[in-house]
Parts: sequence; structure tokens; C-alpha cells
Amino acid sequence: MELEGTEENHQHEQHERNEELQPRTLIQPIHDRSLKAVVIGLGYVGLPMAMEMAQAGYQVHGIDIDTSKVNKLRAGHSYVIGIEDDVLQSLMRAGLFTASTDYAAVAQANVIVICVPTPLTAEHQPDISYISAAVDGMTPYLQEGSLVILESTTYPGTTEERVKQPIEAENGWRAGEQFYVCYSPERVDPGSVHYGVKNTPKIIGGSTPACLNYGKQFYGSFLNEVVPVSSTTVAETAKLFENTFRSVNIALVNELTPACEQMGVNIWEVLGAAATKPFGYMPFYPGPGIGGHCIPIDPIYLSWAANRQGSELQFIQLADATNRQMPERVVKRAAELLEQKGVSVRGARVVLAGMAYKKDIDDLRESPALDVFRLLSAAGAEVVFTDPMVPVFRKDDGTVLHASPAVPELWAWADLVIITTDHSGFNYQEMADHAKLIFDTRNATADCQGGNIVVLGQPVRPEVNGVREQQEIVAWVGQKETAVEDTAAHHEVAIDPDKDQGDAHGKS
Repeated sequence: MELEGTEENHQHEQHERNEELQPRTLIQPIHDRSLKAVVIGLGYVGLPMAMEMAQAGYQVHGIDIDTSKVNKLRAGHSYVIGIEDDVLQSLMRAGLFTASTDYAAVAQANVIVICVPTPLTAEHQPDISYISAAVDGMTPYLQEGSLVILESTTYPGTTEERVKQPIEAENGWRAGEQFYVCYSPERVDPGSVHYGVKNTPKIIGGSTPACLNYGKQFYGSFLNEVVPVSSTTVAETAKLFENTFRSVNIALVNELTPACEQMGVNIWEVLGAAATKPFGYMPFYPGPGIGGHCIPIDPIYLSWAANRQGSELQFIQLADATNRQMPERVVKRAAELLEQKGVSVRGARVVLAGMAYKKDIDDLRESPALDVFRLLSAAGAEVVFTDPMVPVFRKDDGTVLHASPAVPELWAWADLVIITTDHSGFNYQEMADHAKLIFDTRNATADCQGGNIVVLGQPVRPEVNGVREQQEIVAWVGQKETAVEDTAAHHEVAIDPDKDQGDAHGKS
């Protein structure tokens, strides 16, 4: 028995050594940059990752099912903010980046990174059909020794269930031996001037220790910091929790905002004062709703996964409901403001200043401005929009609408201007000088002088002579010093960021 036990221990130890040593035979291509990579999904996550790999010296091939995207890239034109055409063209000339719709390129790859969308279904359930399609498309071409990394935000267990197991079943392989599997959640802050792919810490979990070792070596070769965790499931859950944290705190502020208005308290002054605390506090801000891929979606993935195990995450459900009702609150308040001016919302001329879900980006995904536009139109208002980042958008019925120029004539034409996105490109003082009435849902007009401006979260006076007037903004020392900086973290519409607050403020 002792000899048998010794032999079993020896075999177990030998297997562990093999798991540790085998990937080392694959590390040489990382050191000499001969490794070839494929990135599946060339959106706001996949394209920046592909560019970062290529700039590190790897040959990268991008795959996307959207022919129009592939054609733009082949022509040397980027459609993602932060990826400049000249950088893309330089990498293409050097042979470090190519793109197509064909999965056959996987046959030449050592590393395959999946960055496809993970939206919600019409029933508000996780939709991982894009992940499954990517795995199905690449598996026939996958070579032994390849590393497969999923970056798409998804529910805990997806990497094991929908990536590792299907490949094992189809090819008769075992993860950690014939191929390697990791999960490394994207962390993209669209429009950020401070954080990009390279300097954002990269969480990674592997299906086995050998998988994790290979993944760490690869990402560590071109990113500043890699944060290993014990499993793919931990990495998946960490990503969801990051954005659930934001969703819940945004909802808290959004719930408090109307209460402060009625109590005669300026929510922006409260938040500015609270933000001076150097510990134990992180600022979140109100807005017209949540947007982007992250904040409106990631918490639902986490809640769904918990429900699958018999747990109910009530905070997440309440936060989601609170945030999603903000566009209705905005429209209701807008109708009240118009009525106080003797104008019915039906037939009123309304301009939405900003359609993107977040400041200074062009992303419309889950943007609350879309809901505000739809609700106002349904109420009979004549609604137009202006946005320096979004020239057109498509309504639910397929109608394509074009942005109006942000000029004094537009502001003067409107019965009401609603600031739904606080783009830097707007001249807010000019807006205040010419608009009859402004409803500012972002506190973008804080430094404006004069104008008929109502700011979401600022107190209102009781009715005077039948008209409810905006209460004067409280003068307080150091107002400019404590004003919120216009960073992506501060402007995730109270954002996804995953858009992703994301969306209040959009981070991912």
C-alpha cells in the first residue's frame, strides 16, 4: 500500500510538473515576438486590444462578421475613438495587422482572443450567442498548443461551459495539455485620456495552472500590470462586480436627487462637499439614466447567475429599476417645465443636446437620450437633436435622423433644450444666452451666467404667481475647486462603460 501510494503521489507530482513546464515550450514565440494572434470581434474592445498587440510587435489578424467594419479597416480607417488612422495604416504597412471575416486565419494563430458583444435578450436575459458563434467558428481551425482567451463580459461559468468544454468535446483535447484557456475581462473606459489597454491592470484567470501561466506570460509581454486570480470564474465575477458597484451607487444618487429637490437641497453641492473626503468615499453623480454596454447590462448577468444558483440579489434589481426609470423622470419634469411656461408638451419644440451615452464619445449603446427622445416624441413633442460626436442615429422604426448644428438659431427655435450629454464641444454660455428654457441633466451649465436654466438636482421654490421658479444656486466657498472634474469616471450617467458610471458614465 505504501509503495502504491508513493507511486500515485509521484504520478500526481509529475503531472503537475508537466502542467507547469509544457507552456514554457510556448513562451519562446512571446520573447521573440514570432507569436501570431487572432482577435475575434473588432469593436471598442477588440480593435484597441488588437492595436496594442500589433504595436508590441505581434502579427495580429482581426476577425469580424461585420463586413463594413472590415472594409473600413482594410482601407486604413478607424471607427473607434482613440485609434488613429495613421497608427492603423502604419501597422498594416508593417504587416502587423490584417482583417477579414474568415475564421480560417485561426489555423495560423498561437493565441486567439474573443472580444464579441454580450447583450441582453428581449426577455432581459444574458445573450451569449456571439460567444458560442465565435467558438463554433474557430474550433475547426484551432491548432494544438493554442491559447484561447475570452474577454467578453459574461456570467460566471461561461468560459468553462461555453469555451473550454465545447473545444474539449469537439477535438478530444484537454485544457492545460493540448490547448489553453483563460478569461481576462476587458476594462475599457471609452474616451478616457488617462487609461487605455496598456496601463489598465489586466485581471486573468486560467482553467488550469498551465493555462494561467501561459496567459500571464502573453499579456505580461505588452501590458504594464497583470493581476492573476485563481480561476476563470473568479475573473468573470470580478468584472461583473466592478460595474454592479457602480450601478448600485449611481442608483442611490438618482433616488436621492428628486428628494433633494423637494427638500430645498442642491444635490450637486452635497456631492461636491462629500467628494472632499479623502477616504472612504467615491463620488457618483445623477443624470438622465444609464448607458453603454457595462452598467445597464453587467449587473443583470450577475443577478441572473445568482438566481440560477437559488440566490436573489435584490440590491441589483432595485438599482436597475431605479436607473432605468430616469428617462421617464426627465420627460415628466420636462413636461412640467413647459407647462409652467404655458406650453403643452404636445407640439412643443424640444432639442436634445447630446445623444451619446457619455461625454465626448460617439457610442449610442443603451444611451438614456434615446429613451428621452422616444418618450418625448410619443408625447407629441417635435424633437430634434444635436451632438458633435453623433451625426446620425436610427430610430426604432428604421428612420435615420441627422443632427442639427449647435448654433444660436437652434437654441432660440426651441421651447426647451434638454442637456442629455455634457459634451465639451457645446458652447453652454451661448446656449444659455439664446435658449428660452434649458433643462440641464448633467450640471453642464454650472459656470454659465444668466439664462433660464433648471438643473436636475437643484432645489425648486414653491409656486410664485403660478410659476414654479428655479431656486438660486447656493453660493458656497470653493465651489469651483470642489466642482466635479469632467472625467469619464465622474460622468457615467449616473454609466456602460461594461460603456463600461458608465455610463452614467460608460466605463466597461
